Amino acid sequence: MSEPISTPNDAVVAPGKEAAAMKIVRQYIGWSTGAGLIPLPLVDVAAIALVQLKMIHSLTELYGVPFSRSAAKSVIGAIIGGGGTFVIAAPVSSVVKAVPVVGQLAGVLTEPAIAGAATYALGKVFIQHFESGGTLLDLNIRTKRHQYEEHFSAAREKGTS
Repeated sequence: MSEPISTPNDAVVAPGKEAAAMKIVRQYIGWSTGAGLIPLPLVDVAAIALVQLKMIHSLTELYGVPFSRSAAKSVIGAIIGGGGTFVIAAPVSSVVKAVPVVGQLAGVLTEPAIAGAATYALGKVFIQHFESGGTLLDLNIRTKRHQYEEHFSAAREKGTS
């Protein structure tokens, strides 16, 4: 069995946590996809945000990183909010659900996929950051936003898994 490694932040990361972290992310992809099915406009977006916040909390527990709800919300907002893809697509898809029949069908077909891809991308960004010994307080938002967009695009192209 491999020895734990020291990171630049003096955190100790046990080898093999990435597989356990991806298992957590896949679980929350399912929850966020389900939240995308909520038929109430904007309630679904709020539910997706809560699922993503809980996912980050679970990842911080796995990696032994201190969790702060306000810090996590700020970081998630900065990463997702600056990128534009999810910030525009999810609310638009959500509001479309207000249009009887056609809008509801369109929302049900698009929003769960967007939510799953966004959750996957966010999870991957945090896993990479925590694997390198990072915390919620030392993220480079510009770099992480770029990584998020790459992971989001890849997830949308192949479907989240």
